[in-house]
Amino acid sequence: MDFIVLSLGSNIGDRGANLDQARHLLEMRGVEVLKSSSLYETEPYGISEQPDFLNRVLLVHANQTADELLKTCLQIETDMGRVRTEKNGPRIIDIDVLFYKDIVLEKEHLTLPHKGIATRRFVLQPLNEVAGHQIHPIFGKTIQELLAQCTDELQVKKYFEGEVG
Repeated sequence: MDFIVLSLGSNIGDRGANLDQARHLLEMRGVEVLKSSSLYETEPYGISEQPDFLNRVLLVHANQTADELLKTCLQIETDMGRVRTEKNGPRIIDIDVLFYKDIVLEKEHLTLPHKGIATRRFVLQPLNEVAGHQIHPIFGKTIQELLAQCTDELQVKKYFEGEVG
């Protein structure tokens, strides 16, 4: 299966422009965006005392290995000015590899599928929009089923440009 999914998030500066720039930089590095979710405004996960995030997921095609794709994502984060100071802290951009085809692996620097998928509504909700019937290779459930069972109570809502909040 050629199912590669990235999650993008931003809560510093012009969040929407940051997500657009990250997408553009991915495409400039040969990552083809096949489908994009809507934007979702989400309460911060982990550290609540920070601005809300804008998140989206991208279904992509990449002629890179999973490790190479991760390096591309990390380089884009650096190029956009991300500085890692605290886990789950504010960030101009965050790009996570959620799925890479049907690969299941756990390395020090990369776990596939991403270990937080099933417990994070801000990932599941946009993922459900673009790939709700996709089966998680470890849990054997669809994304739609995982979303229905998710106990994360942080607010996640579709974001429309010009909204206050």
